[in-house]
Amino acid sequence: MIKTADLFSIAKTGVNASNRLLNTTSNNIANINTEGYVRERTEFKSELTGGVDRGFTDRVLNQFAANQLRRDITSVGESQAFFDRAEGLDNVLASEANSISSALTRFFASVQTAADDATNITSRDSVLGEAQGLVNRINTLGDFMTVKEREVEQQIEDSVNNANALIKQIGQLNEAIQVVGNSSNVDTPSTLMNERDLAIRKLAEYMSIETRTSPNSDLGIVVNLSSGESLVLADGTFNVLALDGEPDFTSAQLQLSTGFEAPKRNTTLNVEEQKMGGALGGLFRYREQVLEPAQRDLGKLSIALADTFNSTNRQGMDLDGQLGGDIFALPEFRGINYPDNSDLSLGIQGRFTPGAGGDITKTDYRIEVLTSPAGSPPTFDVQVNALNTDGTEQTDSDGNPITQTLTVTAESGTYNAIMGGIEIEFSSGAGYGVGDQFLFQPLRTAANDLSLQTTRGEDLAFAKPLRVDTNQANLGDATILQVNITNSLVDNSLTNTLASGFNGTGGIQSAADNGASVGAPAVVRFTSESDFEVLDNAVPPNVIATVTGASDLNNLLQQAKDSGTWPADFAGLEDYPGYDFSLQGRPKAGDSFDIGFNTDGFADNRNAVSLAGLQQADTVRQSVGSNGNKATFNEAYANIVGSIGAKTANGQIELEAAKVLQTQSSDWFESTSGVSLDEEAANLIQFQQSYAAAARILSTAQDLFDTILAAAR
Repeated sequence: MIKTADLFSIAKTGVNASNRLLNTTSNNIANINTEGYVRERTEFKSELTGGVDRGFTDRVLNQFAANQLRRDITSVGESQAFFDRAEGLDNVLASEANSISSALTRFFASVQTAADDATNITSRDSVLGEAQGLVNRINTLGDFMTVKEREVEQQIEDSVNNANALIKQIGQLNEAIQVVGNSSNVDTPSTLMNERDLAIRKLAEYMSIETRTSPNSDLGIVVNLSSGESLVLADGTFNVLALDGEPDFTSAQLQLSTGFEAPKRNTTLNVEEQKMGGALGGLFRYREQVLEPAQRDLGKLSIALADTFNSTNRQGMDLDGQLGGDIFALPEFRGINYPDNSDLSLGIQGRFTPGAGGDITKTDYRIEVLTSPAGSPPTFDVQVNALNTDGTEQTDSDGNPITQTLTVTAESGTYNAIMGGIEIEFSSGAGYGVGDQFLFQPLRTAANDLSLQTTRGEDLAFAKPLRVDTNQANLGDATILQVNITNSLVDNSLTNTLASGFNGTGGIQSAADNGASVGAPAVVRFTSESDFEVLDNAVPPNVIATVTGASDLNNLLQQAKDSGTWPADFAGLEDYPGYDFSLQGRPKAGDSFDIGFNTDGFADNRNAVSLAGLQQADTVRQSVGSNGNKATFNEAYANIVGSIGAKTANGQIELEAAKVLQTQSSDWFESTSGVSLDEEAANLIQFQQSYAAAARILSTAQDLFDTILAAAR
């Protein structure tokens, strides 16, 4: 096609084009230090009639580099949030100044010292002093973890608020970009688009997101969570992240709500926190994989220590000649109502089952009422679900949820044993409704609330409350090998299935004490080398049970219980009489062994030795699925510290790797979309020369026009 433009028109478009190129380059140089600025480039097309068009200025954006940078920013945000908080917890737990291991060592060392002289009051007081120091150390760590829990909840809330502000900003920029972009066909709204990209990049610090262009072919950007939920739509509308904890409102969970203003929140959608990524994902991962398990592990160690020591002390006799009591006070806990319960004023109470400290795991529990209360006192069925610390259901080795269904009695003062070594009390009777649910977190603050039950050194039960004497008239060479005490619960009415044979007044039960046909075992008398009978302390004594053909002399009372002759009065009792003994040697017919209360046996240190031996006993349960996987107190604490240390070390490696990747992607992005001063300086020279050349065309056209005018004259 023949070009019809004259030199003036061509020169004019050339000057304007060069001037625009100089403006674009100057703008790039001026914004070299502007955060989020993307290098711009102006491109032209030639006009059919000659010259160039007005040109179009657009950003030089490599979307692949931008996407990779955004993903790496998310990885660094998650790793940084996780590592910073895990490192702080690891430093405190691993510090010798805060270590429970050293306090445990000093405590049991004081017990061993006191065992050397069981009647020494100073040594006994030293034991309680070390016990108080141990409790203080446990309380301090528990309180520290509670503070960290509150901090992470506040950090989650702040991060959500910041993310919401960015989501709102992106939505508003989407709308503004479309308005400005539709009003101009010369430039893209670069400044607004840079602001939007910067906001998206900052949002990526908090969560893992994906972006895509508007399906309407406009300038809008759709922002989704990587898991698929929409955050910002192309037309500027957006969803907002809302905090919600149900039923535990102190533990934040995430939801997506439609609309930002409260009246518009008519739809909510749960979000999986573990898949959030970014700083929010790191905070949730730290809370659910490090902090909350550590809280419960510390609580489990505390309860196992206190309960085991209490149980062993109850199997002894104190310096007042009484059966031993509790040294540590175990905390109680309450169930949290779910918001849909029929009556939110009703609650349930929980406590740790005495003697079951070794069965406790770091498990939360959901209790659901299955049937309506009926009868007097009311009874109904409940289902117990074992939960992980993040609220998900625990499963067994086959992948099945760990549940328990049982019938409970609902009255004040009646505790119903459930799995995991805890008991629950439904004190509101018939007020509970079908479908009511309660959340139990028994170990969450157990370390914070542990305390001493007594400050009297006399309450330490260093002696055994029972002794077995060999009758002086015995003809055989059988001697006492071992005396075991397993239960000292006093209940002379025998209504409690855990009742023992002790009468609580410095003796063992007689038939008059317990109301049964016979009293507790008081004598074992052999009728032959392998046959014996068990008698009570009546005058004359009553035969309780007979054993024939004994293959050994271990646990003689247990053999009597298994003989089939054990009295029906004792058959329903779980651990009666709560004591037993074994012999070594060969008894002869007529030999007898007398069982009696250890009256005035204050110098006896047999139970003190048992208390000191708890330090080396495998007591603390380490896994959900097996009672056999247990550790000592020091090993359990070392496992807590080791687990957090390993997770912290892995977090540091993840952070360092994420930073390297972010540096690489940032360099890639800057090389394609950033401003290079060398390149822009070269462009300035080139565009200055093109401007001068276009101006020269204009000057030439002027000279030609003047020549034509002169010739016409």
